[in-house]
Amino acid sequence: MDKILVTGGAGFIGSHFVKRLLDREDVAAVTVLDTLTYAGFKENLADVFISPKLNFERGNIVDQDLVDELVQRHDRVVHFAAESHVDRSFFEAGTFLATNVVGTQILLDAAYRKGVDQFVHVSTDEVYGPLAEGCATEGFPLRPTVPYAASKAASDLIALSYYQTFGVPVCVTRSSNNYGPAQHPEKIIPRFISSLLAGEACTLHGQGQHVRNWLHVEDNCQGIELVMRNGVPGEIYNIGGGTDLTNKELTDLILRACGAGWDLVSYVEDRRSNDVRYAMDWSKIRQLGYEPERSLEDGLAETVQWYRDHPHRRAPE
Repeated sequence: MDKILVTGGAGFIGSHFVKRLLDREDVAAVTVLDTLTYAGFKENLADVFISPKLNFERGNIVDQDLVDELVQRHDRVVHFAAESHVDRSFFEAGTFLATNVVGTQILLDAAYRKGVDQFVHVSTDEVYGPLAEGCATEGFPLRPTVPYAASKAASDLIALSYYQTFGVPVCVTRSSNNYGPAQHPEKIIPRFISSLLAGEACTLHGQGQHVRNWLHVEDNCQGIELVMRNGVPGEIYNIGGGTDLTNKELTDLILRACGAGWDLVSYVEDRRSNDVRYAMDWSKIRQLGYEPERSLEDGLAETVQWYRDHPHRRAPE
C-alpha cells in the first residue's frame, strides 16, 4: 500500500489527480503539500477532505526542513507544484525560478535521502518551444522561449540529472494545454467562459492563429497515473489530447458552448513572444495503455456548466 506525497495538490491539475488517487484501493495515504497561492484552493479538495486517507500540509516546496520531513514519510512523490502562467513570468521571473527550479531541486534532494520508490515530475510541452511543422518527440531539443517555459525546462533537466547521478527513480511527464473544471481563470478557456457567461467581450491575441493541443485534465491525470505506476525511471513521457486547434477555432467552440456569438470577440495586439505552434508526438505513452477518453466538445460543455454552477470562481468582471 503506497503513501504518496503530491506537491501542488490543491491546484487545478493536482487536485484532480489527488481525487483519482483517493479512489485507488492500493493507495494507503495521500499527503498534499500546497502553499495556497492565488492559484491553489482548498475548495478544490472540499469533497474529499473527509477521506481518512487524505492529509493536507500548507507549506512551500522551498522549505527544506518541511520537505525532508514529509518525503521521509512517503513512498512516492508526484510533483505538480509550479508557477505556471506565462504572462506573469515576464514580470516575476525570479519567483518562477525559485519555485520551479530551486523547489524541484530541494524535493529531489529529499527524495534521494529517503530513497523513494518513484518521483514523477510533471512538466509541459512548452519546453520544446514553437514548431513550424512536425511534432516533438521526447528526445527533441529543448528550446523554451519565455521565462516560465525556461524554468520548467531547467527543472526537467535537474530531475533527470538526479536519476543519472544518484539513481533517483525519476520520470518526467510533459502535457499539452490542459482544461476542465476548476481551472484558474487566468487561462484562456476559463477566462473566455467567464467573460461570455457575464455577457462581456473576450479578446483574441493577434488573429487567433496560435495552435495548441487541448487535453482534458482527467486525461492528463490518467497519463500521469500510468507513468507513476508503470513508467521506466529516467524516461520522459509526452501526454497529448489529440485535438489541435488554432485559438480562433477554439474560440468558436467556446462561443457555441456558451450560446454566444462572434460579436462578443475582439482582436488585440499579440502578446510578446507568443509561440505560434506547439505540437508533440505522444505515441510513446500509448505503450503504457494511455488513450485520451474525452472529446473536446464534451469536455467544454462540462467545463462551461461547472463555471455556471460556480460563479465565484469566474474571472472578475
